[in-house]
Amino acid sequence: MALMVVKFDLKKRVKLAQTVWFMYWFAVLAGILVLSMGLFFKIELRKRSELMDNNESHFLPNLLILMGLIACGINAFGGKVCYDSLDPVKFAKWKPMLKYFLVFCVCFNGLLLLTSLLCFLMRIPLQFTLAEGIKNGMKYYKDTDTPGRCYMKRTLDLMQMEFRCCGNDNFRDWFEIQWVSNRYLDFSSKEVKDRIGSNVDGQYLMDGVPFSCCNPTSPRPCIQYQMTNNSAHYSYDHYTEELNVWKKGCRDALLSYYGGIMNTIGALVVLVTMLEVAVTVGLQYVNSSLSTLVNPEEVESESEGYLLEKTVKETFTDIMAKMKAMGKGGKVEEGGEEAVATVS
Repeated sequence: MALMVVKFDLKKRVKLAQTVWFMYWFAVLAGILVLSMGLFFKIELRKRSELMDNNESHFLPNLLILMGLIACGINAFGGKVCYDSLDPVKFAKWKPMLKYFLVFCVCFNGLLLLTSLLCFLMRIPLQFTLAEGIKNGMKYYKDTDTPGRCYMKRTLDLMQMEFRCCGNDNFRDWFEIQWVSNRYLDFSSKEVKDRIGSNVDGQYLMDGVPFSCCNPTSPRPCIQYQMTNNSAHYSYDHYTEELNVWKKGCRDALLSYYGGIMNTIGALVVLVTMLEVAVTVGLQYVNSSLSTLVNPEEVESESEGYLLEKTVKETFTDIMAKMKAMGKGGKVEEGGEEAVATVS
């Protein structure tokens, strides 16, 4: 027994085909939207490529681009089929391949839903990618003369100013690394020698941050050096006074920014998936309503459209039976080849 049977006359079939045709071309625009979102996300990630230069971060935008291209192709094809369904002669050439096309559409809809879930779940690996990337970037901040790292200082400074953040977790992360290049240190100075000598790794560490950490809205001139030395500044107490550098860490700032983008894209992909499911169901009704015509030449006669030719349980049983038959067929073929090899 067919599932969700609907009776159609000529007027209803024409109206259905026209509605689904319009929805398909609207779905083409939705495919372009998915493609555009993938390109936009890829461009945004490339801006921080020095901090997130790995395959994982670019997997999602590449997947969105692929899904957008496929969506445009199958929706344009589905629209053509719906348009030709108004003419039985033109529709006859599409009929043999429609069953496989509908199966492909169902699989594609499942991939779209999986893509939307990935948009929401990619926030977790992105958090670790950002933490490691910013940590390494800070370590190479001073290497302005080293090939491949000479732009890291510029990248981090622009990032901290744009996202109003400082350090990885907070501004104190800069206290734990040497971010001033050796070329700008006077090694004859006792202070420099003492700082380097007091550090196990021989680094020049200080309680200071780069200028890009300064908050320009603060009424007080930026205190970026000797931040924990109260006596070095007039009327200053770093324990109680609001420091005039950004308090937020760049990992949280970037995660909030890219996480917001991914959540928005994920929600839009869910809506696109719902549209794709609707047009797939619509095309199935168009196909089934034309297939059940007693005489295809009498287009004015009534017919029945259905979502599935059998119930869900029967359909699932048939699919499993076909899969088992394919598996047995493969084993028989393999056994036959072994037998021929033995005889030889």
